[in-house]
Amino acid sequence: MIQRMAATPTFAENNIPEMGIASGATPAFSPLYQQIKSLILQSLHRGEWKPGEAIPSEMDLAVRFRVSQGTVRKAIDELAAENLVIRRQGKGTYVATHAESHVQYRFLKLLPDNGDVNSEGPAERTIIDCKRQRASAEVARALCLHAGDAVLQVRRVLSFSQVPTILEDLWLPGGPFKGLTAERLTDDRGPMYALFEAEFGVRMVRAEEKIRAILPDAAQSLLLKVEQTTPLLSVERIAFTYNGIPMELRRGIYRTDTHHYRNELN
Repeated sequence: MIQRMAATPTFAENNIPEMGIASGATPAFSPLYQQIKSLILQSLHRGEWKPGEAIPSEMDLAVRFRVSQGTVRKAIDELAAENLVIRRQGKGTYVATHAESHVQYRFLKLLPDNGDVNSEGPAERTIIDCKRQRASAEVARALCLHAGDAVLQVRRVLSFSQVPTILEDLWLPGGPFKGLTAERLTDDRGPMYALFEAEFGVRMVRAEEKIRAILPDAAQSLLLKVEQTTPLLSVERIAFTYNGIPMELRRGIYRTDTHHYRNELN
């Protein structure tokens, strides 16, 4: 149930019905716009509005949730700042999608040293392995699964200008990604997250990363064509869909002799 604000609400805001906010999704003391944001996130998670589709107008959402249009606008402002929706002047607000060019590589921070992201073109991808297995305790913990649950493990190499540059191991929960195969990954030419979104209804909206320097083992050095004494960058990422649900554990090993990891902090 949405809790009323401590401050005196408007007449409309004083008559909000029970909307069934998921337990733990939003604290009871949170501002009203945060509660509306949680309700919109629930609709996104349920697939009420698909990636790339327009969501209802601020006025329509205000009527739906029985709050002021300003409250809805503030909630949508936060969703837009988090790249969950995109405002288009004169057209409305749309669910963000990884198929859009300006967000396709939002989670890939490895850039060429020359600073020209277009100089090397899209990465060439080679799928080394794609298999279903039982989750280890470590993988299960990262994905909030039980040890022994089914997961899909993918290993691939990304090359730029025919130079293998990134080696990635991914673990995905088996249920949501049932039917994903090495052949499907090989045939797809777009971003992997766009494929997850379009065919499996899973949209990655944020990620947490841990970065450290490592030396490669024998298999990693062979796939990246470097000596085992070559220092590499290890990036471990957990990617989440709506409402903080982990959907991917990814461990990437990066060559940095011609590339660098760049992040923008606000």
